[in-house]
Amino acid sequence: MTASEKRFKKKKLGNYPFLSVIFSISISLFVIGLFGLLLIYGNGLTNLIRENIEIQVFLNKQITENERIKISKTLSSKEYVLLKEDKPQITLVTKEDAAAEFIQETGEEFIEFIGENPLRDALIIRIKPEYHTTERMAEIKKEIESERGVYEVAYVENLVESINSNLAKVGGLLAGFAALLVVIVIILINNTIKLALFSQRFLIRSMQLVGATAYFIKKPFLLRAINYGFLSGVIASMLLFALMRYTSNRIEDLALLQDSQQLLFLMGLLLLLGVLIGFASTYRAINKYLKMSLDDLY
Repeated sequence: MTASEKRFKKKKLGNYPFLSVIFSISISLFVIGLFGLLLIYGNGLTNLIRENIEIQVFLNKQITENERIKISKTLSSKEYVLLKEDKPQITLVTKEDAAAEFIQETGEEFIEFIGENPLRDALIIRIKPEYHTTERMAEIKKEIESERGVYEVAYVENLVESINSNLAKVGGLLAGFAALLVVIVIILINNTIKLALFSQRFLIRSMQLVGATAYFIKKPFLLRAINYGFLSGVIASMLLFALMRYTSNRIEDLALLQDSQQLLFLMGLLLLLGVLIGFASTYRAINKYLKMSLDDLY
């Protein structure tokens, strides 16, 4: 290959540094993906906390087995009861089980001292997250207490309010940080592509001088930007998947917080962001060089 042919290859329209652009975009998308992964884990932890908010339904002491089964079936059909694999999350804790647990925890044989078991049978009900408001929980309590055979309904009111308040604060903070992070990443990718195209500015002007249309000049740059953006999204997704597998192997319970659909959505979003940001940044930079005067090009 002659020296003139080599120079021509280096100055081929739309041909700009490959590794630096791919590296910069991949790292930027990986940072977004890492934050997205933290949001997914945070959302999983939030759901786990919410799913464990319970209402304790204490039954009358003289209640019969049939009455207890009837109450359990009635509550199982309520729309506010959490379902897992189509099974209502209602657990019966008999007074005997409660007494045995109390003795195990405290080491005190209170039944021998009192002469009888003062505890009651109880149904532990997990409530759907959408009902975790002060008003709705109060309505649920009132409704259950109206059931025949129910002695008392109890739940930790301050806990529900505290969880809702803290989750709202954390959610707002994370949303603000996510928006800031996206803006920073867009600026970084935009500057990377702009610098990469800087070496092509005279070639762009030369193509203008020989009568090439703006579309003809932009096309190879935009196609390359789409390819680079897609490839960067793939690399970022692979890095994110590798990190996720590594952390899951190190922390077993972390798998409980994962959501396959959300993870696939996140990786698809990285691919889309890579393509869109790469395309938009390249389009903007090319337009700038097309409109720039010869003096400004120097």
